[in-house]
Amino acid sequence: MTTMTANQLPVEPTSGTPDPTVDSSAETPGAEGDLRGRALDRLKKKADFRAHLLIYCLVNAVVVVVWAMTTHGFFWPVFVLAGWGIGLVANFYEVYVREEPTEAQVAAEIERLRRR
Repeated sequence: MTTMTANQLPVEPTSGTPDPTVDSSAETPGAEGDLRGRALDRLKKKADFRAHLLIYCLVNAVVVVVWAMTTHGFFWPVFVLAGWGIGLVANFYEVYVREEPTEAQVAAEIERLRRR
C-alpha cells in the first residue's frame, strides 16, 4: 500500500514504520491505551495554552503600542488586558491546576445518576 505524505509524494512504508493513518492508541488495550490517550490530551492542552499565551502577549502589545502612539491619556488597554486575562487564567487553571476526577468520584457520580 502506498501512502501519501504531506507534500503528496508517494512513500512506501517499511515494515518497522507505524502507519500514520492508524490511531495507535486504539491498538493498545486496557490502562496503557487510556494513559496514552490522556497523556496526548494533556500535551495538546499544554500546547494550546502556550499558543493562547503567545497570541495574548502579541495582540495586547499591539494594543498598548496603539495607545502609546495616539493619546497617552487614560490607559484604556487595561480593559482588553483584564478581560482577555480572565480567559487566559481560566485556561491556565484547566491545563495546569485542575485535577482529573478520581475513579471513586466517577463511580459516585454514576451511582447518583442511576438514582435519578
